[in-house]
This record gives sequence, C-alpha cells and structure tokens, in this order.
Amino acid sequence: MCFPFLFRGALDVQSHSINEQMKMACSLALAEMARLPVPECVEKAYEGRHLEFGPDYIVPTPFDPRLMTTIPLAVAKAAVESGVAKNPISDWDAYKERLHKMWLEEQKE
Repeated sequence: MCFPFLFRGALDVQSHSINEQMKMACSLALAEMARLPVPECVEKAYEGRHLEFGPDYIVPTPFDPRLMTTIPLAVAKAAVESGVAKNPISDWDAYKERLHKMWLEEQKE
C-alpha cells in the first residue's frame, strides 16, 4: 500500500536512500489511518460498503485520498530526521498543502 506514496516523500526531499526510519514512518502512518473514520468518497468507491477498522479492514484502501498527503509527509519527515534528505523541508504545512493540490489536479484528469 505504500507504493507510490513512500517514494513521493523520498523524492520530495531528495533522499539518497530509503531507510528503516522511513519505512517505519510509512507503516505507522498507514496503521493510524486505518483506525480513523473512512471518508465517504472511499465508501462510495466501494459501492456504499461500510468500512471500519477491524478484522476485515486493517489497511486503508488504495482509493483513500488521505494517502496522498499522509504517507509522503510521514516519510519525508523521517528522511529529514534521520539525515538522509538532501533537500530538507522546513514548512511542513506548505508541503502538505502542495501534496493536496497535486491530488486535486490528478482528480481533474
């Protein structure tokens, strides 16, 4: 589920590698997302099926729009904190907004 979002975060900070801290950040972000209420647009994509954290829903679906902002942000932060980012991000709110705008642009296509 982390592809391509893990790579988006790594590329955005020009990380020279993908390390364990980045993989763990991705995993923890996915686990946290799975526990949150599922957006209506995701349930709509699954023909109205109710999705809720539990035995049948432990990983967010590929149609969850939160993936585009949540995973790259967590991965990029881990890259910066672990010292593998060649181009560290300083304004995380602006970065999250940029990711959101990219997702919106993709929806228009």
